[in-house]
Amino acid sequence: MLQIQQLRDEKERIILGLEKKFVLNASEQVEKAILLDNERKEIQSNLNKFQEEVNKLSAEVGQLMKSGQKEQAEAIKLQVAGKKGEIKTLEEKTAVLEDSLFNALVVLPNVPHVSVPNGRTPEENELVESWGESKNMPEGSLPHWDLIAKYDIIDFENGNKVSGAGFPFYKGKGAKLQRALINFFLDEAEKAGYNEMQPPIVINKESGYGTGQLPDKDGQMYHIQEDGLYMIPTAEVPITNYFRDTILKETELPKKCVGYTPCFRREAGSWGAHVRGLNRLHQFDKVEIVQIAHPDQSYLILEDMRKYVQGLLEKLNLPYRVLRLCGGDMSQTSALTYDMEVYSGAQARWLEVSSVSNFETFQSNRLKLRAKSEETKKTFLLHTLNGSALALPRIVAALLENNQTPEGIRIPDVLVPYTRFEWIN
Repeated sequence: MLQIQQLRDEKERIILGLEKKFVLNASEQVEKAILLDNERKEIQSNLNKFQEEVNKLSAEVGQLMKSGQKEQAEAIKLQVAGKKGEIKTLEEKTAVLEDSLFNALVVLPNVPHVSVPNGRTPEENELVESWGESKNMPEGSLPHWDLIAKYDIIDFENGNKVSGAGFPFYKGKGAKLQRALINFFLDEAEKAGYNEMQPPIVINKESGYGTGQLPDKDGQMYHIQEDGLYMIPTAEVPITNYFRDTILKETELPKKCVGYTPCFRREAGSWGAHVRGLNRLHQFDKVEIVQIAHPDQSYLILEDMRKYVQGLLEKLNLPYRVLRLCGGDMSQTSALTYDMEVYSGAQARWLEVSSVSNFETFQSNRLKLRAKSEETKKTFLLHTLNGSALALPRIVAALLENNQTPEGIRIPDVLVPYTRFEWIN
């Protein structure tokens, strides 16, 4: 969430940034928040004055009672009672204004970084770099959903029977490939200095607000109404919320965490060939990396995280490209996002497998996640970053399609120690 002081100090920059994300009436929304805060401040100032007067009069009552001037003391008590009534009225107005200000701020997205390109659609994202050959497969190559059926490694039909569409069963070598990828990604993260965590897969409402899924993605999350809990859309949410209401030492930074979880997304309204098979699921597995960083270091760390994810794709020998998302294609919470897409030979299309993002102080302001300066001893908001490292469904789809041969599907060399087999056939 943007800070009200940011809106005051950097109003023009923020309005331009919000317009880059195609926020309707950005200027009016910013002005509304500032006006609400002005009104809140004025009432708070009056409230403070009334409180000071009450305190002063209350002290006088004590002195008068001690000196036996009971009648004068009772008269002042009546004044105190009247002012306390006015204080209560002002406190109620303040509470209403604070709620209105919160509601005005919570719907505003993060301001994009200066390097974010202009644009509204994915076609306007900026190509940063690419790796590997993205050639179409030979004639007769199959898309992954046909390969899955051919080798009987994932069962969509029984998943649909048991849970519904988008909840497949992985079985045999399909299940082992899933487990191999998870362990490979976790081991690689450990080598890169990430501390492994096994977080809860349900969160409360406060956690959803903390990382910005609420209220923005309320309709996309599975909600357990009886308990007020939500199924997580990604491990980012519980891992980042682990640091909610925390003051870290500068010497502790950066905090590097990794976690594997199943992820749950309703994906309401998704349909068509582009979501066939593993391309889009309601439940899927993902390994997520999270960093809590000093503001001065976060963009260097973002580049390191991007290169780390690219390294995983290269080890799997999957051709990929890196895109810097344009303003209109970014999430509400992100200041800068890189998408990594792998090339699916059989589908002849690019599949997003990772997003790596810097949220600057947008999440940490909601989370009250700060550090104490070693020099000034003052606290300051930290920057939060995360990335998929990696999401499994489309990785599996690309591995199956790009490694198919007449003899079967060849497992990448780096995964063989984990799968303990070289072929799916």
